Amino acid sequence: MKKFAMAAAGGIVAGVVATTQIAGPLLAQEAAKSSGVYEQLDLFGDIFERIRAQYVEEVEAGELIEAAIDGMLTSLDPHSSYLSPDDAAQMRVQTRGEFGGLGIEVTQEEGFVKVVSPIDGTPADEAGVEAGDFITHVDGESVLGLTLDEAVEMMRGPVGSEILITVVREGETEPFDVSIIRDTIKLTAVRTRTQGDTVVLRVTTFNDQTYTNLESGLSEQIETAGGMDKINGIVVDLRNNPGGLLTQAIRVSDAFLDEGEIVSTRGRNIQDGERFNATEGDLAQGKPIVVLINGGSASASEIVAGALQDHRRAIVVGTKSFGKGSVQTVMPLRGDGAMRLTTARYYTPSGRSIQSLGVSPDIVVEQPRRAPEAEEEDEDNAARSLRSEADLRGSLNNDSLTDDEIKQIEADRAKAEAAAALREEDYQLAYAIDILKGLNALVPVE
Repeated sequence: MKKFAMAAAGGIVAGVVATTQIAGPLLAQEAAKSSGVYEQLDLFGDIFERIRAQYVEEVEAGELIEAAIDGMLTSLDPHSSYLSPDDAAQMRVQTRGEFGGLGIEVTQEEGFVKVVSPIDGTPADEAGVEAGDFITHVDGESVLGLTLDEAVEMMRGPVGSEILITVVREGETEPFDVSIIRDTIKLTAVRTRTQGDTVVLRVTTFNDQTYTNLESGLSEQIETAGGMDKINGIVVDLRNNPGGLLTQAIRVSDAFLDEGEIVSTRGRNIQDGERFNATEGDLAQGKPIVVLINGGSASASEIVAGALQDHRRAIVVGTKSFGKGSVQTVMPLRGDGAMRLTTARYYTPSGRSIQSLGVSPDIVVEQPRRAPEAEEEDEDNAARSLRSEADLRGSLNNDSLTDDEIKQIEADRAKAEAAAALREEDYQLAYAIDILKGLNALVPVE
């Protein structure tokens, strides 16, 4: 018994020695790292004091520190940044859905400001700014070399004032100027309408109002149509939607799913990951859905498109989305400022990351650019095709149909003509509606 106890004790001692031998170098490495960090902080302090004492002009210490903080954050990725008290207050206002500005979501690429998407009905949208445009100058001053926040600050100004931005656009041989009058941006998160037998939900942003707007708008359109039986499907239009609140993206996805994962987030530490699952209840009551996306669909838009696509709940139509697959957390700081830090990547239910790749549509449909001469030619062709047998003098009447049947045919023809007109106005949306018509035609009549 004594021998056993001694052997056990010996094992414990040996274990302690072994642990000490392994941990010693690791502790030394950690100490060296800490020492290196403190040396770098001392270097920062030295530079800070020299700038304050020797720079050619007097500088404000607080501004220097804020610039250093912002530089540290923006060096990480395009979406991490420091928010001054004014910027933090502006962001809170934007989340509520009303703010002053141009109405564009921007990022930075190769030193220039890139438009992620213009927001529907805003000054930038009405001035013709498009997703993918590069802004190179603001009021004649180059933005090259500026941080994204500095460039955005240049574009800010009082409501009613004019700004001139210089734009480089793919397909255009020369840069061109766009004049925009700043205005108060009032975001309508979801606009709803019925096109033929299809409900179109135009989701422009993901703010506090999005799910509420979507639910009430869809309910109103269904009621106006005479019930869900009168609807052949729903188009969720996420084109040029730059994203917004993750919570709203989850609620909008959940609106059309009964079960299963919507999205998961994974940070540096595995234990910090989260999974968000759908709850029972489908606002569309099983009706087919088409989701429209393009290169201006980013972040929260991609979460919704990816979730509905992975669950085969919707057909995704359009062009590849923007590819912003990261999650930013806004952390309040002392002095009313805030830090926007990328803390996780998000993944669709199938486990794919959208970061830099975007959501690929099930059916690729480009929005064609029409030349003026092509439009004139179409008008000539339409004028020539207006005449038919019924327009000929003395043509025979159709004796095989009742008056009610003729009225129904004329009503169906009017719908078809409206659909044809929509193709000229918005080819992608018309394509989405045609898909729903086709799916509805395949459903057996009970």
